[in-house]
Amino acid sequence: MIHATGLTKGSIYGNFVNKDDVALAAFDFNLKQVNGVIQNEMESRNTCREKLLVYTKVYENFLEFPFPDGGCPVLNTAVDSDDTHAELRQKAADAIQNWKNIISKLIQKGILNKEFRDDVDPEQIALTIIATIEGAIMITKLTGKLNYRRSIMRSVEKIINDLG
Repeated sequence: MIHATGLTKGSIYGNFVNKDDVALAAFDFNLKQVNGVIQNEMESRNTCREKLLVYTKVYENFLEFPFPDGGCPVLNTAVDSDDTHAELRQKAADAIQNWKNIISKLIQKGILNKEFRDDVDPEQIALTIIATIEGAIMITKLTGKLNYRRSIMRSVEKIINDLG
């Protein structure tokens, strides 16, 4: 963090209660960056399908967007805070819940607009999309194979395109 901010350790920690407070602020900042990228891209789309496909575009090409260094803050935080930092773990859980709600609402709107079939379960599809995207990030980071991320994002596109 010292290298990333250009500040001294004292300057950073002097503004926070402790390391946990720094971690919470860093998570909030990184999540806001990711959500801003997604929201900005969605604003230029018209249909619910196009808005959902933003996720595949952004996560497949995240190097082209102002994404936080290190990848997805939700995945990183979920792994890093698993049993060690309850408040940070809760922030990651809340972020997943919010993401699920956003996708579910888009799917519900798409059903109402007759863009998607009415037998689609919005929550199931939302959770599947999230799990697949987060899995793609994890597999790509673990193996270093960018083509895996591209291949998995094609599967997410198929899920979205098969809704209607």
